[in-house]
Amino acid sequence: MSKTLIIAEKPSVARDLSSALGKFNKVEGWFENDSYIIDSAIGHLVELPMPEDIDKKLKFWRLESLPIMPEVFNLKPIEKTKSKFGELKKLMHRKDVSEVVNACDAGREGELIFTYLYELGKSKKPVKRLWLSSMTRSAIRDAFDNLRDGEQMKNLQDAARCRSEADWLIGINGTRAITTRMYGSKSRGNVASVGRVQTPTLTIVLDREREIRAFKKRTFWNIAGCFEVRQGRYDGLYQKDNFKKSEDAADRSERIWEAEEAARIVEILKNGGPAAVTETKKRTRQIAPRLYDLTTLQREANNRFGFSARRTLNVAQALYEKHKAITYPRTDSRALPEDYPEVCKRTLAAFDGELGVHAQKVLSENWVKSNRRIFNNAQVSDHFAILPTGDNQGNLNPDESKIYDMIARRFIAAFYPSAEHDVTTRNSKVEGFNFKTEGKVLVKKGWLEVYGKNNNSGTDLPPLSIEDGSPPQADLLSVELEEKETKPPPRYTEATLLSAMEGAGKFVDDEELADALKEKGLGTPATRASIIEQLINQKYIEREKRDLIPTAKAENLIDFLSALKADSLTSPSMTGDWEQKLRQIEIGKMTRSDFMSGITQMTGDIIDRAKKFQESDAGARETEINSPTDNKPILETLRTYKSQDDALVIYKTIGGRKFSEGEIKTLIEEKQIGPIDGFRSKAGKPFSARLILDVTNRVKFVFDNNNDGSGNGEAEDPIDLTTLECIGPCPKDGGKVLAAPKAFACENTFGPEKSCDFRIFRTMLSKQLPEEEIKKLLEDGKTGLIEKFISNRTKKPFSAFLTLKKGGRIGFEFPPRAASKPKKSISKGKKA
Repeated sequence: MSKTLIIAEKPSVARDLSSALGKFNKVEGWFENDSYIIDSAIGHLVELPMPEDIDKKLKFWRLESLPIMPEVFNLKPIEKTKSKFGELKKLMHRKDVSEVVNACDAGREGELIFTYLYELGKSKKPVKRLWLSSMTRSAIRDAFDNLRDGEQMKNLQDAARCRSEADWLIGINGTRAITTRMYGSKSRGNVASVGRVQTPTLTIVLDREREIRAFKKRTFWNIAGCFEVRQGRYDGLYQKDNFKKSEDAADRSERIWEAEEAARIVEILKNGGPAAVTETKKRTRQIAPRLYDLTTLQREANNRFGFSARRTLNVAQALYEKHKAITYPRTDSRALPEDYPEVCKRTLAAFDGELGVHAQKVLSENWVKSNRRIFNNAQVSDHFAILPTGDNQGNLNPDESKIYDMIARRFIAAFYPSAEHDVTTRNSKVEGFNFKTEGKVLVKKGWLEVYGKNNNSGTDLPPLSIEDGSPPQADLLSVELEEKETKPPPRYTEATLLSAMEGAGKFVDDEELADALKEKGLGTPATRASIIEQLINQKYIEREKRDLIPTAKAENLIDFLSALKADSLTSPSMTGDWEQKLRQIEIGKMTRSDFMSGITQMTGDIIDRAKKFQESDAGARETEINSPTDNKPILETLRTYKSQDDALVIYKTIGGRKFSEGEIKTLIEEKQIGPIDGFRSKAGKPFSARLILDVTNRVKFVFDNNNDGSGNGEAEDPIDLTTLECIGPCPKDGGKVLAAPKAFACENTFGPEKSCDFRIFRTMLSKQLPEEEIKKLLEDGKTGLIEKFISNRTKKPFSAFLTLKKGGRIGFEFPPRAASKPKKSISKGKKA
């Protein structure tokens, strides 16, 4: 009796398929009965070869061996899962297996996993395709009743192969070429990894960081007025007359840019009479948000809970595979098929508890209707929006409960009517100067009811009454002059970077490519989280709380690619071009060979540019720093600051830290700088040190008493410890902390047999630390507020407390942020 072999992508899916298709026996690593054999891959089991697999000589990274362009991409099993591949290969070749069903995830990547496995396994059995969007038993049975023929998937297979091979060609060749040009070879431990998605994403983050650095604060003034009518008080903000938006993006109707003008207006208002009041009211409707796709879910989970994109994906995957509580999460669609209203009704009926109350209201009010914002076949791709399945949601951990609640509430709320607010805009005019006030009150909860909002919530204004006159008037009780500053754009968080990756078309000028990116964006919902993690793991980006900050390594890479004019690697346009063409392959409008021909040409162009690139002084910028070697201006080149006679060369990045021009100036003029923070060892650990410019014009690290934690550096002159003052006990070993010339250090950090490493440099982030504050730190565990630290990244001053943490580590504690600068209040003499 012949059997059908079903190959799932993961073991958990194989278990679900077996439970839905009848009774099975567990045989070795798979499930089997009289009709089916169900086994699974473990994600990718087969991969493209590395260059050294093609030719052993390619193990060494040499520019002359590039480009590497295999005529045919042979496949090989992934070493750590080789036994699993062997198991599936044997099953495919069993004589009683007459057919193979591809039950890998429904999408381009799932198609690739099966295609590579089937090809390397050398199977000739006919193939069917299972296309699943939900893991409930009924959904699995429905999908098996509607299996697709393997030939129908040919275009999707071609697109999957093209994406894989193109990433290999650009990634392998680009990384090797850029690494050898930037660092000489891989052997030094430096790899300049580049890729079709990760490098444009990195460029987006770095461009924002440079925008922040270049930002120049501007001072402006607001005038706030406090008004009173019979029914109460309200505040208003002065508005400029006839304001129109201009090319100045920082300009606002309430911002006054000249102090004299602001003071003049306040002086007039001090003696002003009552305000003439007018107001308008309008009812606004706020429609329910659309259902979640993965990127929107990741973005909102980052904003609400601080979850990383990867964490949200892992939780959603567990809700899908382990708990069967939601549908397939790796989707880019926010709509449902047009035949899904009945499915939605069944799902709504399955809710209980508080969510059940809201769901029953949807059913009793008959709100599940053919709404194109919800049910729209044109907006459904390989998968539809993320839905709860209605199955039991018991035994969820806290993270799973949070994500499930987000998905369930969004699903229920989508069917509710719009929320409605009454919005009141009140204008209070005094001596010809207008003040604007807005109030907003929720009058119909609509979908906000699902999120616990009540009617009459919001900010209301005291109503006008007959006693306020006709036309109504308000007393001006006081005016406040508020001095403020414009703020730079915020750094990217994972939430905002996911949005930028999804909407990467706005970074591209070409309309067709922008449209392709609008449809797909940079990466896919399933890969965006891993791209961000990859950039962090490769030390291109660091997380600082929720902010994502590019490192010196990132800046060096993008600067080099810019000098190389390798725009195809840094601009999202390449990804837009690829996605546009891969989509054409999927629908049969472009051939695989045509696509790969273009990729081959692009790869050759990148390698050609790398080989021909010559780093020269042509175009180097003259700085305001005079060189001690020839008394001429120092030149800034791509990677260095150098004298015009080449006798002095200082790299911009030293010890993983990028130096500003001001710091280079200090080093050259004073022959030393520091101690300064922000250096990174090869192991990625931070350290502090001084730099000196020796008599041969070479830059050297100097570590106090050879204490950089690495055993490197130059020793200071011996110190007589008996002459040093003890300022407190060491938090690490109880020894005495001594006030040495360069640092406050435990007595046991000195000498050849040092047994402790507790040390605080006297200069931290360009701030000389007061000795009395370090005494306080050792005694109380916290200093007073220390001002004028200078951030290594933004070069901006900040204030903080130093704190003593577990293990003797030093941390920062920041004071509460003030809402605004001190306000200048001018009372109108009215009764408070």
